[in-house]
Amino acid sequence: MQKIELDKTREFTASGMKRFFLVQDSPYFKIINFNLGAGHTFPVHSHAVDGQLSILVLEGNGQFLGDQGASIPAKTGDLLVSDIAEPHGVHADTDMRILVTIAPPI
Repeated sequence: MQKIELDKTREFTASGMKRFFLVQDSPYFKIINFNLGAGHTFPVHSHAVDGQLSILVLEGNGQFLGDQGASIPAKTGDLLVSDIAEPHGVHADTDMRILVTIAPPI
C-alpha cells in the first residue's frame, strides 16, 4: 500500500504548469498531478495506443478540451473519462489542480 498526500503537491509555478508523478512504476496505470496556473492550457493531444484515462479536477475551474475546439466546463469534483487515443487537454480559468490516471501506463 502507498499513501499519497495530495495537499503536499499544491504548488504552482510562473511557467504555468507543475507536474508531480505520483505513481509511475505500476504495470497497470500511471497517476500524475498537474497544477495549472490561471489562464494556462495543457494542450490538446492524443496517444496512438489503446487504453483509457481519467482527469479529476481536484481544485479550480476551467475547461476540458477536445478535438476541433470542443470544450466541456470543468470544476472541482468533475471527472472526465476518455480513450487515450481521443484528443484531450485542459484550460485553467482559475488556478487548477488535476489528477490524471492513465491505464495502461504510457
